[in-house]
Order: sequence, then structure tokens, then C-alpha cells
Amino acid sequence: MHSVKNRLLAKFSVFIGLLMGARVFIAVLLIFALYVSTFFLFNQEETLREFVFDFKVHAIILCSFLSILAGGIINQFYDKEKDQITKPFRTKLQNFIAQKHYLYLYLILNTLSLGIAASMSFRIFIFFLIYQFMMWFYSHKLSKMLIVNNLSFVGLSLYPFFGMLVYYQTFSMHILLMSVYLFSILISIDITKDILTKNADRIFGYQTIANSFSTTVSRRVTSLILLLNIGVTIGIICLKEVHNIMKLYFEIGLFIQIITLILLLKSQKYYSFTVINLLRLWVFVGIISMLVDGIVTYLRLSH
Repeated sequence: MHSVKNRLLAKFSVFIGLLMGARVFIAVLLIFALYVSTFFLFNQEETLREFVFDFKVHAIILCSFLSILAGGIINQFYDKEKDQITKPFRTKLQNFIAQKHYLYLYLILNTLSLGIAASMSFRIFIFFLIYQFMMWFYSHKLSKMLIVNNLSFVGLSLYPFFGMLVYYQTFSMHILLMSVYLFSILISIDITKDILTKNADRIFGYQTIANSFSTTVSRRVTSLILLLNIGVTIGIICLKEVHNIMKLYFEIGLFIQIITLILLLKSQKYYSFTVINLLRLWVFVGIISMLVDGIVTYLRLSH
């Protein structure tokens, strides 16, 4: 009986390690955000029924999901030594699976994604081939390059959204400003995160603003980005395309960013950790707000 429990516990640990190695939870959140933004922001013509049966869109999002999972695996492969210091619990769970098995899964996920993409069109195939190459190149080289690491990380996080924007060819001022808003929030999170991993980054050769200059400079850079983003937020609020729940979201967002600026004045690491979680939470609230706002608008128009 005891041995059976041990085997079940070992299998459960392997399963959790696999989920964490592939960053499944982050991938699911990104795909949820991609679905919400695709239907309620980029899609201006299709009805709900047309969208549900638009298998090409679902296939593109599936390719994105598989590629994001593969990107999480290759990233943890290159960051393994640093993660042993910064994320010891997660690393311990991941160690239940041999690295070669992660690499096999990485190749399978990428191949499956490219196979689906190729079945749709050559352009979609090239789009995901570039995406997968850049995620590998980020993990291999770009993640250790000053400033480039922050820009490339956020750029790759938004890459699938850019793909759906091009697919629907929905270009407007409010989408541009909302993209700048999200980009600014995400890069603020990433720069602040480097403050918490400053010592480990220095040991393993990751050049960040925090360890190349100082944590004070990191906080000032983040504060400047958020100050500029407050201007962007005001611009979004003034647009007629933004109303109801989303307008309220950006109005509250002004105060969230001001609170963040105040927290960045504090030197303790606890406040940096609070800034990261506050901004992450606010991004998630934004996704939910867009979903609720879109549903309310859709129901009103349908009647």
C-alpha cells in the first residue's frame, strides 16, 4: 500500500513538473486573453456564430498555444541554473523529468504547431516558424542582453496578438493606444522583476538594468514608463470607441499606476514584489473587463 502511494505521488510530481516546465498556466492565460481580444477587439465583422465556426482562427490560436508551451520549455531549459536559485520549488518539481524528455516534448509541440500552420497557408507557416525561432533565440541569446531582453520578452508575449490583428486587418487609433498601454505595463513588470533576481542574474551573466546600473535606475526607468503610460491612458479614456466597463477600467487604471509609482519610491524588495503582482493582477482584470464589456455590448446590439 505504501509503495502504491509513493508511485502515485511520484507520477503526480512528474505531472506537475511537466505543467510547470511547459508553463501551462501562463499559456492558458495568454490563450484566454487571445480569444477575448480576437473576438471583442480585432473581429469587427463576424457574428458569434461565424466566429465559433471559423476553424482557421481556432487553428491559429491552437498553433499559438502549442508554440507558447514549447517556448516555455526551451526557456526553462536555458534558465535551469538560474531557476535553481530564484525558483527552487518549481525547479525541484521539474527535476522529476529528465531534460531530454522536455526537449523531445519541445520538438513535438513545435512540429505539431508548424504542421497545423502549413495545412492552412504558407504565410501562417512562416509566421509561426519565425515565432518559434525567436523564442529559441530569446532563450539562447537575447535574454542575456541589456534592454534587448526586456523588449524581446514583451514583444514575444504580444506576437500572437499582432498576428490576429494582421489576420483581421483591424487597425485603429484605439487599438494602437491600447497596445502601447499593455506593452508599457508588461515591460514595467519585466524590468521590476529583474530587481528581485538581480544577484542570480549577475552570477549567470544576464545583463539587466538592475545589475548593470542599479536598482534605483531600474525603478526610475519603470517610473518614467508608467508616467508616459498615464498620458496614454488619458488618451484612451478620451476616445469615443472606449466606453462603459472598459472606460471605467482605464479610469481606475490611472489610480493603479499612481499607486505603483508611489510603491516604486520604496527601496525594499517587498514593494517591488507588490508592484509586479499589482500590475499582473491589473492585466488580468483588463482581460475580464474586456470580456464582460464585449458580452454586454454584444447582447445590447443583438436586441
